[in-house]
Amino acid sequence: MRLYALCDQDMLDEKGISLESFLEKAIEHKAEIIQYRAKNADIAFIKQQLIAIRKKYDGFLIVNDAYELIEFCDGVHVGQQDLCEIDEDINKAVVILRNVIGSDKILGISTHNKQEVLQANAMDLNYIGLGAYRETSTKRDISEVLGEELDAIAKLSKHYVGAIGGVKLNDSFNNVTYHVIGSGLLV
Repeated sequence: MRLYALCDQDMLDEKGISLESFLEKAIEHKAEIIQYRAKNADIAFIKQQLIAIRKKYDGFLIVNDAYELIEFCDGVHVGQQDLCEIDEDINKAVVILRNVIGSDKILGISTHNKQEVLQANAMDLNYIGLGAYRETSTKRDISEVLGEELDAIAKLSKHYVGAIGGVKLNDSFNNVTYHVIGSGLLV
């Protein structure tokens, strides 16, 4: 299993967990990638946190949505809704993002079903997040839980796949490259 640790600032704040504690757990579990997400923070705070993470963690660092901070990390991850804010045509949105961040940076997007995975196959991406695998308390707007279908859908992707949404360290997949784990990492 390869670990992609999702560090969600709202979850850290809600549970009273420091960034340092989360990083210690991620490093202990040999996370290859950390994605920092702060949906309710301003750009200055996100930048400060990316710098703090980089001081303690030397793996791949991805920022969620805040592509204007690409110089402080290795890549950006964007959800379907956030792609639509860049351009209503998500194919164009990915082209715009790739032009902004450059070809040497990692670009990943969220996908939730077979249709979105097949659409992503035509995009200049490094990976996709696919899910939700199961219900999760950290994401309340899950429209569909894929369950055991996730692995079969992942097989259709030409990109690396990270299983997202309710994934646990002991889950097993055949066609998934990364287990994306957030608060479950701290248990």
